[in-house]
Amino acid sequence: MAHGARRDSPELPDLSLLKRLVRDQLIYLLEQLPGKKDLFIDSDLMSPLDRIANVSTLKQHEVDKLYKVEHKPIVSISDQLYFLVRPRIQTVKWICDVVNADKAVGKYRRYKIIFTPQKFYACEAVLEEQGVFGDVTTDEWAFYLLPLDEDVISLELPEFFRDNFLAGDQRWVRTAGSALHLLHSLFGPFSKLYGIGRCSKMTYESWREQVEEGEQKARRAEIGNVFLIDRDVDFVTPLCSQVVYEGLLDDIFRIRCGCVEFGPDVTSSDKSLKVMLNSQDKVFNEIRNEHFSNVFGFLSQKARSLQTAYDKRRGMDIQQMKTFVSEELKGLKQEHRLLSLHISASESIMKKKTKQDFQELLKTEHCLLEGFEIRECISFIEEHINRQVSMIESLRLLCLLSVTENGLLPKDFRSLKAQYLQSYGVDHLLTFSNLRQLGLLVEQQPGETLTVMESKVGKLVNDRTAGKLTDAFSSLAKKSHFRALSRKLNLVPKSDEEYDLRVPRDMAYIFSGAYIPLSCKLIEQVLERDGWTGLEEVTRLINGHEFAVTGGSGADFKPKSDDAQRIILVMFLGGCTFSEISALRFLGKERGYRFIVVTTAITNSSRLLESLLENHV
Repeated sequence: MAHGARRDSPELPDLSLLKRLVRDQLIYLLEQLPGKKDLFIDSDLMSPLDRIANVSTLKQHEVDKLYKVEHKPIVSISDQLYFLVRPRIQTVKWICDVVNADKAVGKYRRYKIIFTPQKFYACEAVLEEQGVFGDVTTDEWAFYLLPLDEDVISLELPEFFRDNFLAGDQRWVRTAGSALHLLHSLFGPFSKLYGIGRCSKMTYESWREQVEEGEQKARRAEIGNVFLIDRDVDFVTPLCSQVVYEGLLDDIFRIRCGCVEFGPDVTSSDKSLKVMLNSQDKVFNEIRNEHFSNVFGFLSQKARSLQTAYDKRRGMDIQQMKTFVSEELKGLKQEHRLLSLHISASESIMKKKTKQDFQELLKTEHCLLEGFEIRECISFIEEHINRQVSMIESLRLLCLLSVTENGLLPKDFRSLKAQYLQSYGVDHLLTFSNLRQLGLLVEQQPGETLTVMESKVGKLVNDRTAGKLTDAFSSLAKKSHFRALSRKLNLVPKSDEEYDLRVPRDMAYIFSGAYIPLSCKLIEQVLERDGWTGLEEVTRLINGHEFAVTGGSGADFKPKSDDAQRIILVMFLGGCTFSEISALRFLGKERGYRFIVVTTAITNSSRLLESLLENHV
């Protein structure tokens, strides 16, 4: 840890309150139809629901059988059917088919649809179109926020990224605003809100409307400052390979809803095992933010200290042995089990990564970030594509090359695209179109084309409309400006001296000292300057929508405790990686802050790119 690290971090608010609130609301909704009922649950709500109310809780409230929504005829014989679903038109159409199938055979049942986190008008319109609006009752379960750990909260909305940034569908903005409003009403009032990105601006405005509509109660704040950031402000960070332990676990085993499933290769048995990953797991808590190169050293040291604790029992008398068994043995056994699991997981990661020639991959990424040896990097990517190592990995490297180089030269773009389509299939043409739209994989254009187009538009319409259209053109031709941002914010540390990963000196340690995540650097700079003053050039390059506002009307704002001011809520709209969470934890330790990360979903390079693929539809 660097010398300036502050040890006096403030206490975090108790986020388990969020769980209790949604559990109570779900129970209230289940009790609205007395008697036995069958419950149909959307598949992607299964894991979040399990964290809130387990099967026995549901059974206590007369839920007889549980089914997964599978979009096919149902086998339930119950007279009361509950549907717990996301507000998706496809699912609502299926529910209409179920109701109409019952009507056709003269079967009478009661139906209740619970939309979570909120219902949309489009869903009710479908019920009306299909002629079942009067046969079903609908309700909302305001399950906005799921605490995954003491400092991480997820909206569990992976579709937010594609819907908002690719399709331009802003229906989830209100959801994000409501989630922020819930946190404000429980742990606020907030004194300062900062943000960058178009979606962040809209979320802030939605939150402000809800605050103005509701009652304002004066109370002691537990969270002082809020920072909102769009995922498309920083695409480089999620495209880099993760090398902190928790990030690697997510890349390789896929952490879902704070839970990871280790296969037989890790559990050393023929069964898979689900493990909760949070700060309650003492072993995991100490290594989750560590660079992978330090993990084995820590685990072997932990094994030695456990052995010492076991050895204490030698030479004990009866009374001491009794105390040891009742107080310490259970905890030691639990730690021993977790330790052996994490050792096996680390070995499995090592095997997989050495097989993939991980060092060579990291070297290429570091060169791309630094802007060195670009031709060699292109040759490496070509070889990766032609050997068909991995469809998503090849796409990730192409996007990283494009974003760091502010687009590819036309001849490189055409050549790499042709090789990719030959290797992985022409159905990826639509994927390339999606990536281009987001500015993730683009061809460098001659600079004047856009301005010529804009000037023609300017002659046709008045200035105000032209301004809006110019905005539209600039968003169509998104540019990354990564090199300029990197120089301005010093994102790539000087590589002339050795970077000691055991004693990290800045947030770059999460990428082996090669790169400080842009998203986290922006947060650090804005908190340091108490706003965007002095960062005008940076926000211009990002195409900003940045804002910094005081929380609300003066009446609420009694001077807050210093502790609340040092608790910062960071909301990522479009997803956040475990590497970014580790970087913010490091920054918090250095500066005496505590960060609470709220994200629409946990993401990584694979999830991000898979959401943009078109051949899976």
